[in-house]
Amino acid sequence: MKKILVSWNDIESQTQEILRQLHLDGWRPDYVVGITRGGAVPAVLISQYLNVPMHPLEVSLRDGGERVSNCGMSEDAFGSDHDDAMASDNGRKQILIVDDINDSGATLNWIKQDWQSGCFPNDTRWMKEIWGHNVRVAVLYDNESSQSELDIAYAAVTINKAEEDSWIEFPWENWWAK
Repeated sequence: MKKILVSWNDIESQTQEILRQLHLDGWRPDYVVGITRGGAVPAVLISQYLNVPMHPLEVSLRDGGERVSNCGMSEDAFGSDHDDAMASDNGRKQILIVDDINDSGATLNWIKQDWQSGCFPNDTRWMKEIWGHNVRVAVLYDNESSQSELDIAYAAVTINKAEEDSWIEFPWENWWAK
């Protein structure tokens, strides 16, 4: 298995690449959602640069970790009838979900299922108007062989673990042992 050691400088460059892609796309989130733990760092960097709030979302499927639903994010994504100064068209907020890696796709699939089940689960607007439109996903590393049901809108680095098995070690992992 190939081991990829990612430095803090790499994280900054990769985050800048995501910001460049956002700029070229002309899309700006109302807020950023950082998937704990790995997505928190790039999410904070993006939110600071764009001067928008960052909200953590606890989804840790590795090693039997925690998952915490957030119905408020689901409602922000789908839209509501109440007037909100941060709301985009149709009462929907532009939300950027950020993680360090889209590895297997399990985290993003859980978010998709959780958000939809919490707010009009059978409404076809989720796939036609929300996912990939006002809710987008950005990752530092996107594994092309992932089984994610959500498209990755912004990725700094693309890998394919089906072709070359690799382990990516981020600077916040095992930093004390280096």
